[in-house]
Amino acid sequence: MTRIIIAGAGGKMGQSLLKVAEKIPGLAVAARIDRGQELGKVIQDADVVIDFAVHEATVPFARICAQYKKAMVIGATGHTEAERKELLDLSTQVPMVWSANFSTGVNALFWLTGKAAGILGPEFDLEIIETHHRHKKDAPSGTARTLAQILAQARGCAASEISVQSRREGEVVGDHTVIFSTTGERLELTHKAASRETFAAGALRAAQWIIGKAPGVYDMQDVLGLK
Repeated sequence: MTRIIIAGAGGKMGQSLLKVAEKIPGLAVAARIDRGQELGKVIQDADVVIDFAVHEATVPFARICAQYKKAMVIGATGHTEAERKELLDLSTQVPMVWSANFSTGVNALFWLTGKAAGILGPEFDLEIIETHHRHKKDAPSGTARTLAQILAQARGCAASEISVQSRREGEVVGDHTVIFSTTGERLELTHKAASRETFAAGALRAAQWIIGKAPGVYDMQDVLGLK
């Protein structure tokens, strides 16, 4: 039995995690954490902490996980460079699955984007368009940033040189399109998420996978065996 704590349980992703977790054999929700509640008081009852709270909370959660040697699944996005650096330091003490997106389809998009960039070459212009609900605070999204990094690695340039358009409208769960265009032709790779339960299922799969892994940072490519 894998015992999990859901941090950010009151949010939309937290609610989706709780709903999906009920359907997965071998998984138990040991505690739910939201604003004003202390992780340290319940962490000994769990094996893994799944963090979908605000990005400012991730480092304090990670410090407690490192103290008690508990694994983490990090789904929060928008971390500052200082926060990212400390999380990487803490990952030397505990295993973490840290991903911009836990959807199986999006991780296939990551893989396909790298392949397409390598095949098409520098003759093609690159662009990313991402759309999310109006309440999402960070822009570009973590997924769009990851796509930009993949394209930049293929091109040998900085991720900041990749054009990214961010749209915030309605209740869109998450749409991402990578565009490759040149004279006479255009290739688009698109993923559209219709439900947050897609991300929740992936995060819960990651929580079960991370048990027993060595300290370090892993992502959904590791979980899905795409590396």
